Amino acid sequence: MHNYKGDFPIFKKTSHGKPLVYLDSSNTTQKPQCVIDTVSQFYREENANIHRGIYELSERATISFETVRQKTQALLNAKYPHEIIFTSGTTAAINLVAQSYGELLSAGDEIIISTMEHHSNIVPWQLLRDQKGIQLRIIPISDNGEMDLIEYEKCFSPRTKLVSIAHASNVLGTINPIREMISIAHANKALVLIDGAQACSHLSVNVQALDCDFYVFSAHKAYGPTGVGILYGKTEWLEKMPPYQGGGAMIEQVTFDKTTYAPLPAKFEAGTSNIANVVGFGAALDYLQTIGMETIHQHETVLLHDATKQLLTIPGLKIIGTASSKIGVISFVIEGIHPHDAGTILDRQGIAVRVGHHCAMPLMQRFNVPATMRVSFGIYNTMSDIDSLITGIHATLNFMCQ
Repeated sequence: MHNYKGDFPIFKKTSHGKPLVYLDSSNTTQKPQCVIDTVSQFYREENANIHRGIYELSERATISFETVRQKTQALLNAKYPHEIIFTSGTTAAINLVAQSYGELLSAGDEIIISTMEHHSNIVPWQLLRDQKGIQLRIIPISDNGEMDLIEYEKCFSPRTKLVSIAHASNVLGTINPIREMISIAHANKALVLIDGAQACSHLSVNVQALDCDFYVFSAHKAYGPTGVGILYGKTEWLEKMPPYQGGGAMIEQVTFDKTTYAPLPAKFEAGTSNIANVVGFGAALDYLQTIGMETIHQHETVLLHDATKQLLTIPGLKIIGTASSKIGVISFVIEGIHPHDAGTILDRQGIAVRVGHHCAMPLMQRFNVPATMRVSFGIYNTMSDIDSLITGIHATLNFMCQ
C-alpha cells in the first residue's frame, strides 16, 4: 500500500505531542501541498476579480477560474461546462435547487428524501415545505443501513416532482444504488438530485451515465479548499429555474423597471466568487486525477475491511451500518461508554475521530442511539493508523473501566 502522507504537510505536526492520526475525512479532508501552494500562488501572482477587467491580471485570473470549471466538467463527465455552477458548498448547492427549482412547484407537490440524509438534504426541503406547502415523503432503510427499494417505489405518486438522496451516507458509509433509484424516479416522471458530498473523493462519478438531473458536492471533502461547492445541473432545468440570488455578474441588463439575466452559468453565480479557493480546487482535481479514482477507492477499501475486522474484535463494540457496499466510513458505539468521552480520550492520544450525531439526527433516531463514534478514511491513511486506533480504543476502555 502506497503511503501518501508525505503529500500533506499537516502530518509533520503533532497532536498533544503525538503523531497525528487523522480519521475524520468525511468531515473535511486534509490538503496536499500542491493545493496550498496553488492558493498562495494565486494571491501572489494572479489576484484580481474575474469576468470584469480587460487588463491582463483579470484575464489571467478569469482563465484560471474557468479552467477549473472545465476540470470539474471532466471529473463528472458533464455534457457542457455551463452545467457546472460554483457555490460555497454542498449545503449552498442544495439550497439553490430547493429555492430555485422550488419556485416551479405548487402546494401539494411531493419531494422524496431518505432516512439517512444529512441535515443539509433535509432542512432546505422543510423550508420549502413551509414556504410552498409541498409534502415530504421519507424512504425507510433496513437494519443494516441499506435503502429499501421496495418501499422507495411505494413513495411515488402522481404529485412526486423530485427525489433528493445521498450517493453515500456520511454516517453509515452505505453506497446507495443511485443508478437504479434514478431510473425508478424518471419512470415516475420525477427529477433527481444526488448529494455527492461523501462520494466524489472516493468514487468515479459520471453524471451522464447516471442520468441524474442535479449532482452536488464540496471541494473541501475532495482535498480542496473550504468555501467552494459544485452544483451540476442539466441545461434544460437550469435554464427553466429562476435565479437564486441577485447582484453583480449574473445580469445581462439592469434598469429600474426590469432586469434580464446572464446566460448559464453566470445566472447562478451572483457576486464575487471564492476565486482563489476555486483555483486551489483545480489543483486538488489534478491531484485526484494523478492518483486515479480507482486507486483511491481500492486504497480505502483495504483500510475499511481491515479496520472493520479489527474493530469487531473489541468487546461491546457495535458497528452502525453494515451495508454490503460502503465507502471508507465506520460508525460505532461501545457499550457503557459515551462517544464523546471516548473521542476526548482518543484525542489525547493524537487520534482524531468524529463523535456526535453527524448532522443526521433522524438517522440516529432510526438506530436508537444518541450519537456514534465515526472513523473515515482518506488517501493519506495507512494500516498503522488503524493499529493506532485499535490500540487507542483499548487504552480508552482500560481508562474508563478503572
